[in-house]
Amino acid sequence: MLEIIRIPVLNDNYVWLAHAPDGNTAVIDPAVSMPVIQELKKRHWQLTYILNTHHHNDHTGANLELKKTTKCTIIGPKADIDRIPGIDIALVDGDHFMLGKEKAQIFDVPGHTKGHIAFYFFNSNSLFCGDTLFALGCGRVFEGTMEQMWHSLSKFKKLPRQTNVYCAHEYTQANGIFALTVEPNNIKLKLRMDEVNNKRKNQIPTVPSTLGEEFDTNPFLRPDSTEIQETLSLMDAPLSEIFAKTRYLKDNFRG
Repeated sequence: MLEIIRIPVLNDNYVWLAHAPDGNTAVIDPAVSMPVIQELKKRHWQLTYILNTHHHNDHTGANLELKKTTKCTIIGPKADIDRIPGIDIALVDGDHFMLGKEKAQIFDVPGHTKGHIAFYFFNSNSLFCGDTLFALGCGRVFEGTMEQMWHSLSKFKKLPRQTNVYCAHEYTQANGIFALTVEPNNIKLKLRMDEVNNKRKNQIPTVPSTLGEEFDTNPFLRPDSTEIQETLSLMDAPLSEIFAKTRYLKDNFRG
């Protein structure tokens, strides 16, 4: 099993350290270097890999400095190989990555960016999904299409409900406020938001969540919800169309 450590950086980013029993250690989406270096020193861990989900600077900003300091290997999406600083190994959908003896499946999940991957570690039930899936939300569609983004999110629906979702931002409370506008009678969503609000009041992180929680309460994974379809006046429309309308509403939401 991986030991996973959260490192809060910038305003609302989470950088993750994943440490395998054999000593191999990866940092996922390092925005800045110093907090990572400090955490590694504190735990007496040696960084062996950087895992990048996509090219945005708040996910790759520390790549070159960490590589220079630790001689680690940088892993990233082949579809965006030219925009991942210092990349050594490029991965595509269906590839596998070994962190020591811990095996991860790679998912291509474009939409937020042209090249975006996610890492699913089987033994640890852990999904590092970057900015594709958030707790109670999903990433904005900047470089891909709505159809692509829905297809990408749909890949996660095949994973076990107990999978821990290690997304890269603390956006949960704002996402939940929007979610309640499109599915206000979802009891599980209401209960979850009570918990989220209490945690944020006390400055407690809401990440990781589980895929089961997301399946039950995240509107971007629930275009098949009758209530969401009724709210959007899209009864029995294609799921990708319902997703796209939900994403459009969130993009313009000022709640």
